[in-house]
Amino acid sequence: MTETNAGTGAGPGFGWREFLARWSEEWAGAQDPDEGGLDGDEEALRARWLGFEPATPERLAALEARLGRRLPPSYRSFLEVTDGWRHAGGFVWLLGGTEHVRWHEDEAGLGAMFREYLDEDASPEEIDEADLWGRALDLGVESDAVYVVMDPEDVDEHGEWAVYTWAPWRASPPERHGAFWDFMQEMYREFHSLRADRDSAPQFANATTEALDAKVAEARRAALRGDHERAERMLTEAQEFGRPRAKALLDQIKWLLGDTYLADFDGLAADPVYQPELLPVLAAEHAEESWHDDDSFRFRVGAVPAELTGPAARALRQARERTFVYAPEGPFGAAVRAAREQARWGETDAAWHTLLAALPEWRPLGPDQLAPVGLLADPLLAPLLTAERRRELLATPRGGEATGAARPAADLSPDGLAWLADREPDGPRQAYRFVLVEGVEARELPAVMGAKGDTALRAPMTRWEADVRGSLPYDEALMAVGRAGPGWSFAFDADPLPFHGPQFASPAVAASRSGRAVAVWAAPAEHGRPALFHLSVAERGEERYACTVQGTAVERSGDIPEALDPERLFRQGRWDEAAALAAVATAFGVSLPRHALTEGRLHTFVTRSWTRPPGPGETYLVASARIRTADDPQAPDGPGA
Repeated sequence: MTETNAGTGAGPGFGWREFLARWSEEWAGAQDPDEGGLDGDEEALRARWLGFEPATPERLAALEARLGRRLPPSYRSFLEVTDGWRHAGGFVWLLGGTEHVRWHEDEAGLGAMFREYLDEDASPEEIDEADLWGRALDLGVESDAVYVVMDPEDVDEHGEWAVYTWAPWRASPPERHGAFWDFMQEMYREFHSLRADRDSAPQFANATTEALDAKVAEARRAALRGDHERAERMLTEAQEFGRPRAKALLDQIKWLLGDTYLADFDGLAADPVYQPELLPVLAAEHAEESWHDDDSFRFRVGAVPAELTGPAARALRQARERTFVYAPEGPFGAAVRAAREQARWGETDAAWHTLLAALPEWRPLGPDQLAPVGLLADPLLAPLLTAERRRELLATPRGGEATGAARPAADLSPDGLAWLADREPDGPRQAYRFVLVEGVEARELPAVMGAKGDTALRAPMTRWEADVRGSLPYDEALMAVGRAGPGWSFAFDADPLPFHGPQFASPAVAASRSGRAVAVWAAPAEHGRPALFHLSVAERGEERYACTVQGTAVERSGDIPEALDPERLFRQGRWDEAAALAAVATAFGVSLPRHALTEGRLHTFVTRSWTRPPGPGETYLVASARIRTADDPQAPDGPGA
C-alpha cells in the first residue's frame, strides 16, 4: 500500500474549526460565478462553509453503538465540528456524516477483485490489501469512483485508524494516511494543487498561496546559499500545494541528488531562456534509457511538436552521439572549458577542483534556475559528478549568494599505481597492461607507439563503449590515453589477452624514441597460468632493462635498479603486485587516474600487435588459428614497425 503520511500530525485539540474554516473560505474565493457546481454548492458558497452542523453527542453515541467501536480521536473530533464535508480534494465530492458511515463488508467486491491477482508468492502487504475491504469502515463517500475507508486494525499509539483511499483509474495500490487528520490535510493540498493548475480559473490568491509563494522564493535563496536540504523541504511543501515554480526548482535539486523519477523541470526545458541548460539534461537521460521511444521524450519536455524538430531534435541527437558540450557564459564558463580539457585527458580530480573553485562565480540563466544542472548532460563532465560530488555542488554557495571561497574537494583517485592491484573489490581481479611515455603529449601517443591504421584518436568513450575486443585482430591493444603526471602520458588496456613471454615485444621500445618509456603487464593466476608481473623500461629506442615474474619464476635482463629489483619486490616467491606497482610509481613519479579509467570517458586508439613476428624457422599459433611464419606476408608487424 502506498504510504502518503506516516504520522498523524494531530494533537489533542486538532484545530479542526480553524483549518476547515480556512479551507472553506479559500474554496469560496476560488469559485467562478459562471461555472456550475454540484447540489449544495450554492448553499456552501453563501455560507462560505463546506461543512454541515456539528454531530450531536447523541448521534456520535448512536454511531459508536451501531459500529460496536469507539471512533478514532481525529475523526470523532471532526464530526464534533461538522457532520460531513463537501469537496474533500478534487475527486471526493462528499464525506458522509454519522448516518452514512458503515462497515464496508466488501460491498463493492474489491476484496474479491484484489484476491484474484494473488498467487503463491503474494506478499503480506498484498494479502492485506485484499483483506482490507472486508473489515474497513466506509466513510459514506460520493466521489469520482474513489473509495475512502478506515482500517480498525491499523491503529497507532494515539488510537488513530489509518485511512485508505483507492480508485481504479489510479492504477496503483491503496494509498495510506496515518489518520483521518492526515487524510484531510492531503485533500486540502489536493484542492490547492488542482485549483492552481486550472488555467481558466480566476486568480487563485489567498493568505495560504501568498505564504507558500514567499516560501518558494526563500527556498531558492536557501539553495543558492548551499542549504539545499532546507530548500528541498520548503519546495516539497509548496509543490504539494501546486505552487508555480516549486516543481521546476525542486526538480533541479532532485536531479542533482540522483532522483530523476517524474522530474521534468515542469515545462521549463521548453522555455527559450532555460532550454539550453535543461533540454540537454532530459535528452541525455532519455538517450540512456529509451533509445527509440521519442514520444515519451516529447511528453516529458512539453511544448514540442508532433515530430521532433529544432532544439529538441538537436539535443536528442547530441545525446545519442555524445557530442553535447556544456558551455555556460562568464567566469564559470571559462572554468567549464578548462575542466573539459582536464577530464578529456584523465585528470578528473583536477577537473572537479576547477569546477568547484569557480562555482561561486556561476550565475543562473533566470530566476527559476538554482544550479548548473547542464553539467550532467556533458559526456565529459557528467562522470565527474558522483553522488557525493553532487551534494558537494549543492552545498556550495553560488549565483550571487556566495560569501567566500568554495570548500576543498576530496579526490577520488589515489596517487600512484598500487590501486591497480585491488581495483575489483567486489569480484575477481582482472589483467591489465599499460605504457607510460615521458615527454610526449597524450594526443601524440598513437604516432609514437605505432597505431594500427589511422593515428587519430577516437572521441572520448567509457571503457565499456570503447571495448571492441571481439573485432580486434590478435593482440592489438585498445588503449585509453591520458596524462600520468608531470611530463608523462599513459596508454592503458583494461582487457588484454594472455601474456606469451617468448613472443612478447615490449611497446616501450618504440614509444621511447624521444625519452623514457615504461611498459607494465600484470595478470592474476587463472586457468592454470601463474600470476604475472612484467616490467620493461626503454630509453631513446633501446630497452634498458626488463623483468618478468610468473609465479616463482623470474626472468630479467639489463641493469635493473635496486628499487625495481624483482628479487626484492617478490622476495622468496611472496607475491606483492601492489609493492611492485608502488615502486614503479615512485621511481618515475607517475600515477594513473582510477576514476577516469573506470568511470570517465577517455580518447582511445588501437596499437599494433604486442606480439613480435616469428623469427627464422619459428611457427606459432595466433587467435585466428593460422600458422604464421617469417615468410608469411600476413605476419603481424612488430610494435612500431
